[in-house]
Amino acid sequence: MKTRKKAAAYAAIVLALLLMVTSACSKAGSPENQGGTNDQASAGGGSAESGSGSPLAFELWLGWTATINNDSLVQKYWREQEPGVDVKLEATQGDAITALNLRLNTGGFKDAAVFNRSETVKNAMIRSNQVMPLEQYFELPDKYPNLAAIPKVYLDRMRDPDGHIWSIPTWFDQNPDNPWPGWASTAWMVRTDVLEQAGMTKEDLATLEGVEAFLAKAAELKDASGKPLNPMGFLMDQNDSAGWSDENAVLSAFGVTTGSAGGVIPVEKKNGEFVFLYDDPQYKAAYQWLNKMYRQKLIDPEVVTDKKERYKEKNKSGRTAMNVGSFWNIDQSVWETLDGPTEPGWYYEPIPFPKVEGVDAVGFNQVVNPFPGYDVYISKNTKNLEAILKFLDYTLQPKPEMQQVVNEGPAGLYWDWVDQPLGKWRFVDEEYDKARNSGDQAQKASVTPELYMLSSYSNDWYPWWNNEVTVAGAAKTQQFTKAIGEMGGVRTAHAYDTVTAKPGGLWEKYGLELENLRKEYRAKLIMAKDDAQFEAAWQEFRDALEKRAHWSELKQEWQEQYDAIVQTSGEF
Repeated sequence: MKTRKKAAAYAAIVLALLLMVTSACSKAGSPENQGGTNDQASAGGGSAESGSGSPLAFELWLGWTATINNDSLVQKYWREQEPGVDVKLEATQGDAITALNLRLNTGGFKDAAVFNRSETVKNAMIRSNQVMPLEQYFELPDKYPNLAAIPKVYLDRMRDPDGHIWSIPTWFDQNPDNPWPGWASTAWMVRTDVLEQAGMTKEDLATLEGVEAFLAKAAELKDASGKPLNPMGFLMDQNDSAGWSDENAVLSAFGVTTGSAGGVIPVEKKNGEFVFLYDDPQYKAAYQWLNKMYRQKLIDPEVVTDKKERYKEKNKSGRTAMNVGSFWNIDQSVWETLDGPTEPGWYYEPIPFPKVEGVDAVGFNQVVNPFPGYDVYISKNTKNLEAILKFLDYTLQPKPEMQQVVNEGPAGLYWDWVDQPLGKWRFVDEEYDKARNSGDQAQKASVTPELYMLSSYSNDWYPWWNNEVTVAGAAKTQQFTKAIGEMGGVRTAHAYDTVTAKPGGLWEKYGLELENLRKEYRAKLIMAKDDAQFEAAWQEFRDALEKRAHWSELKQEWQEQYDAIVQTSGEF
């Protein structure tokens, strides 16, 4: 009898202990917060080491095509050193959206998936009922301090009407109020050697009239082969777009905004009203000026017909005195491969946008979107939640160098600072460097999976503006983009910069025709023989906007899409 009582008492103690453990697990990952069952919640919140002593691990599905080597040196560091998580990668084959729909219709992904930020992806994930809401994990600073440190402005825009956040955001600016300007490249680029021959300085180019005077003098000069210089050149690429065109450097000087943050059309808010690209009076004024320069033979006469390679050849051989547009189109190799002033490309320098009479401010040709560019979704059936959260809390440390650390490992391992932290850096492991920069995808994958997009970035330090170079010209691109980013043509995104096409709507139907019209009439406007022909071409363009592209209807649909964004996410 005593034996039975002792056994019963012992069982009661064991049961009480079990209840205490179960209660603790339930509070840590309760189903009402996590969207799963009690069993799920307990399994998801596992400890750093499992009972068998194996390390934390999870599988991450990448929403893009990539060469994968799960024994890469960087992944080995994650597994064996910091953060102590074994990350197994799987890449997508073919179209990402097609692959996503197929995966969701056949049981979903095992642990986690990362995709470029997309409403299509988010809606598919939520509708599938296979991912868990994650808002609670941004409110645990003691356990996940770096998830808790994600700027609230990003998280607040991700909440659905029920307050749920369905992904962990990555690749965002750590300082939304002072964002990294990106690779600003749209500028007026002058050859300083030609400027000197013309007896002028960069200060003389501060106004549009000063630029015109320089172009007139450059027209009288000859290149090294004795041919007359082309005073001004730019690339009219048939593959460019309204937001990415060399003419945008001129439009910026005239105060026209041409940049957007993925929106269907560049828009600027002036005096409380939205002004669309083709409705801005200065759009016409900019092309009137280009037409004037063309008629005065101060623009390359072949500008409308030159192909990209021909344009680059002219720049390399020194045929052009000034280029307007993106320096990538000039071809940065014309200076990056030089160690001194041995070729014309060495002398290129950006100048501030010239002042145009009546224009108060430069138009924005680049709109910086500091908001997250990627989202990590977590399966509600994962048994490795702690591994996923621990890993992302590691990659999302708000340190300026973190994208470099995630991509290449920590300082001192495969790369290191040349002199001091947040200064210049270089690779210090010869074998790593050789494989990393071999140009062979399999070799590169053997050292790094290049998952910088799981981190964040900062204006305080950007790795590829600070890498040590061995050729003096290679540093010029970094210097140029920093300077151009401070010339007034770059701003942070607003909600109206992000308006996308309505599925099945008018922008999907007529957007291509609108772009075709831009390309067709820019050539007619630039090459018009006189003012009367220019005015006739301009009126034809305005008529075609309505008749062929349904311009007024497009703007109305844009307004409806914008209103929906503001209603859902608010203005910013």
